[in-house]
Amino acid sequence: MLQRLKMRWLPLAAVWAAIAAGGCNAPREHLAAFNRQFETGQWASASSFAHRIINKSETPKGDDLLWALQLGATERMQGRYAESTAWFDKAEEMMQYYATDPAAIARSVAAAVVNDNVIPYTGSIYDGIMVNTYKALNYMCEENAELARVEFNRAMDRQRRAKEDFAKQIQAVRDELDKNQHSTLARRSTENADLRSRLEQKYSSLYSFEAYSDFISPFSTYLAGVFFAATDDYAKASDLLKESAGMLPDNHAVLEDFAEVEQALNTGLSLPPTVWVFFENGLGPVKEEVRLDLPLFVVTNNVRYFGIALPMLVFRPAATAYLDLRAQGQSYQTEPVADMDRIIQTEFKNEFDGIVLRAVLSATAKAAAQYSLERNKSEAAAILMALYSYATTAADVRIWSALPKNVQAARLPRPADGRLILAAGQTPMTVQLPDCRHAIVYVKMVSSVTNPTIELITF
Repeated sequence: MLQRLKMRWLPLAAVWAAIAAGGCNAPREHLAAFNRQFETGQWASASSFAHRIINKSETPKGDDLLWALQLGATERMQGRYAESTAWFDKAEEMMQYYATDPAAIARSVAAAVVNDNVIPYTGSIYDGIMVNTYKALNYMCEENAELARVEFNRAMDRQRRAKEDFAKQIQAVRDELDKNQHSTLARRSTENADLRSRLEQKYSSLYSFEAYSDFISPFSTYLAGVFFAATDDYAKASDLLKESAGMLPDNHAVLEDFAEVEQALNTGLSLPPTVWVFFENGLGPVKEEVRLDLPLFVVTNNVRYFGIALPMLVFRPAATAYLDLRAQGQSYQTEPVADMDRIIQTEFKNEFDGIVLRAVLSATAKAAAQYSLERNKSEAAAILMALYSYATTAADVRIWSALPKNVQAARLPRPADGRLILAAGQTPMTVQLPDCRHAIVYVKMVSSVTNPTIELITF
């Protein structure tokens, strides 16, 4: 009788597991498809794909915020600045929607005993900072300095509030997790020396890299400083460039900018005509799933090994080492301004203990249910639970994958003939500057097999 019961249940269990696995894998497959198009410069195709994925309802849910961010980036790559800004506006509205009730999101996170993919994508601190930075760039490209100023101020305000906001989010989630019936056993598991050793071995780079402090993006700060310098707001530029120089003490462009702005403030003279070149190099990390068998406490002191799934950052290659520049017989090179890999890794590291705790809590809840069924000799139900546990053990690999790997910059006096030559290992490109005081040449190159996109912003 028991054998017949098992045979009858197993096909249903297989179907159930397949449905559960399909739901968990959808975000991963969608991101992989988008990344293939974006990495090869198929901006229109990537945009069309994201349009098909995003939910069109007024209330955000699931991955809507993520796809609004991706759409803002793909439209920007095509020079469709109004459309890009519209999507970034929607992304900001979604972030605000989630920020208005952090306790509700914390409860959602704590209740996610299946896996983190059922939690809405609410964005990272750096997501918000980059949204305002890109909106400022869009407005600069449209020659709207007033709105660009507003967005830079918002980006700087986000950076000032980042540490406090992040701490509140983490604490709200911890408080909710502590209410879970399995929280005590899960915390014992995360403090287990064997588990910590396995994690430190697998995530060795996460424990050894040098983090950025307090969620500050040197790129956003420096670009804002350049904007305020180019628009003659030297007092504001001085504060931002001083902060940039503190973060980038070896960057010649930053130090020269700070020195010249200080001179302008002290003498009352204007900044000499200058060209800044910003270079978005390569693409930032993606997340991949790592499965680990770890010792978990299940029912009092009973320790069992169960599989958990965790996200791991995977870093993509740079498009090139730097940009070579040439103007009026002089040569220049771009220098690093911000390592976006490090910025993203800094936030990921701060979130990692919570990610592990939620994964362990999910595994503990499933393992406890399976253990209870086995003790009560409910073999068919235990088989179902085991299949369900396996199918729903999935890491959250969602990430804004259109961000650069790093950002570099150079500055030079405006050439008298307005001619600037750029090279990144391929055929040199010539940029002809119009008659203007200052200019920003903004270059983005996502990979070594794609052509750079170039934007020219004049002041």
